[in-house]
Amino acid sequence: AGEAVMRTLMEIGEVANAAVFLLSKDSALVHTLDFFTPIVDSPFDFGRVAAANAISDVYAMGARPTTALAILAFPLGGIGNEIVTQILNGACDVIGKAGASLAGGHSIDDDTLKFGLAVTGLVHPERIWANTGARAGDKLILTKPLGTGTLTAALKRDVLGEADLRLAIESMARINNVIDFIDTGLANAVHAATDITGFGLSGHAMQM
Repeated sequence: AGEAVMRTLMEIGEVANAAVFLLSKDSALVHTLDFFTPIVDSPFDFGRVAAANAISDVYAMGARPTTALAILAFPLGGIGNEIVTQILNGACDVIGKAGASLAGGHSIDDDTLKFGLAVTGLVHPERIWANTGARAGDKLILTKPLGTGTLTAALKRDVLGEADLRLAIESMARINNVIDFIDTGLANAVHAATDITGFGLSGHAMQM
């Protein structure tokens, strides 16, 4: 039975939002990492959005986040400590809402600001969701509105102001915690799940 579970986990790992490591017959670790350059002007909001984005991969596996490590690159001579503090405060705000803990991290001197998290979560091996396996006739459930990528692109081109982006920012900073709102029977009925980020709806749907 243990070998069968491990083979299943290995198969899932090839089509998953995160890596999976079997701890026991009742528990598996989910590991993921995500970071990017700022997509909003506010350092606090950037930290929130980056954290929610990384944590969403864990939720998309059907897992519950437990710990996070920060990944930070920034120009030492160009960005002050107050900016870094705001980014980390924003990230901690979201990590706390997810019931996880910031356990540390690493920073480097770089030409461009980048921030994200490596996140670990826990899930029962028999209740892991892969990002492939959707079937004809399945109901598609979206936890957030689409279109934030278009809006942040408009912000970068000065076509849209950050004040006009407030609803989108709040959406991007909200965690996709479906775990607390789904019973075991329904969780077992999920054929596929993914987070929709850099590749948009069509790109991620191709995997599913």
